[in-house]
Amino acid sequence: MGGPIPGSAIGMPELTTLKARMTSGWRRQEQEYAHGEDFPLSGYAGAMSVYGGLVATIAAAAKLTGRPLPERISPWDTAVTALATHKLSRLLAKDPVTAPLRAPFTTFEGTSGPAELAEDVRVSGPRKTIGELVTCPFCIGMWVSTGFTAGYVFAPRATRLAATTLAVLAGSDFLQFGYAYAEQKAA
Repeated sequence: MGGPIPGSAIGMPELTTLKARMTSGWRRQEQEYAHGEDFPLSGYAGAMSVYGGLVATIAAAAKLTGRPLPERISPWDTAVTALATHKLSRLLAKDPVTAPLRAPFTTFEGTSGPAELAEDVRVSGPRKTIGELVTCPFCIGMWVSTGFTAGYVFAPRATRLAATTLAVLAGSDFLQFGYAYAEQKAA
């Protein structure tokens, strides 16, 4: 048990020491970076690893199933997907109906705008990272746009339908704000 790993020159005690040194060095780096604040640098590293693994899995699945990458994404698809990413990110991060998804990581603080909630991340450690991810439309937007991009590889027609639906909803929201503004100016 304490001998070298087959095919390696490093034994278990050396691996344990190496792991302890790496862990200690990472914790020191995290504390120096955060200046003593609760900043989940390890959680962010974990989230980046999960994201990288997800992208690698999508790429491997495309290769294994023989799905070709699109020659190009049209400017129209790009614009629609940008609007859809914006809308779905805000729905996931701010909408009252999606609050149950965020509830394990947040505390309700009030409203932050029409049909949007203000929530505070209420946990620490890796769960804090998830809380920050699911309450930040900018942060979750990367994951959403990756989902749409994967959709263009695996199910382009369904992806276009979903993206168009969300883009139309985003356009409707902007029109609602414009209408409300015009009503206020007329009053």
